[in-house]
Amino acid sequence: MASVPFDQLDGFIWMNGEFVKWADAKIHVLTHGLHYASAVFEGERAYGGEIFKLGEHTDRLLESGRILGFKIPYTAEQINDACRELLKKQGFQDAYVRPIAWRGSEQMGVSAQNSRINLAIAIWQWPSYFDPAQKLKGIRLDIAEYRRPDPRTIPSKAKAAGLYMICTISKHAAEAKGYADAMMLDWRGQVAEATGANIFFVKDGKIHTPKPDCFLDGITRRTVIGLAKDRGLEVNERAIMPEELEGFEQCFLTGTAAEVTPVSEIGPYRFEVGEISKSLMEAYSAAVQPKHAIAAE
Repeated sequence: MASVPFDQLDGFIWMNGEFVKWADAKIHVLTHGLHYASAVFEGERAYGGEIFKLGEHTDRLLESGRILGFKIPYTAEQINDACRELLKKQGFQDAYVRPIAWRGSEQMGVSAQNSRINLAIAIWQWPSYFDPAQKLKGIRLDIAEYRRPDPRTIPSKAKAAGLYMICTISKHAAEAKGYADAMMLDWRGQVAEATGANIFFVKDGKIHTPKPDCFLDGITRRTVIGLAKDRGLEVNERAIMPEELEGFEQCFLTGTAAEVTPVSEIGPYRFEVGEISKSLMEAYSAAVQPKHAIAAE
């Protein structure tokens, strides 16, 4: 799969209300979203033929567009229906879902108030974000050079394309050193997140995670916090300084792509893949399965 370029995959993409052949889903090189990052997106997963928490993802997509100053010209119901129809058309049970909205090519310049707002949805098979064997042992993280910016300087509550530029730089730099990903600090020097996932730590049976005041409060993050509390685990959302990492026993990441992924190493700090991390991996795997599929087992 990795050897096939994404523009050469088979199937269809939903684009501005129509299903078009995958290879024909194209935009112009002078599209505003390409030059000025006026684009918002979502990452979703389908399990057993159903998209997990689709409604929450669609609501966040619409809100991200609003924060960037544009209105996506489809209702939440229309977007949800398009995602479900496309999943069936692609013939997948387990897949990755990527809606994206962007300003078009009608105007070129920083100001592009009259550019069309486009929406596309693509769905493809993407089994695991991290290597499955390494995931069971715990992945290794570098500590990123770049930091999550002050929310007074960026729209940090939007899942906006431009905010991921430093994430790509940081992940590439980490991979070049043999790591799977990187942990990012925020502008204050506090622990923030990984390049595409939220981060959690465990100490003395309690869970600690940074407050999402300058990065996305992930849908998977909130799901896992709920699963932890359902199991009687205490979850502390607070400021975490990097020097605290030495005292934590376990660490794991959460995200639509990452799901629940244990971490064994962050720079000089080491963690065990302990029972709390394992139990939340299992709990999340069970939670994402469609209820009708569970009932049939």
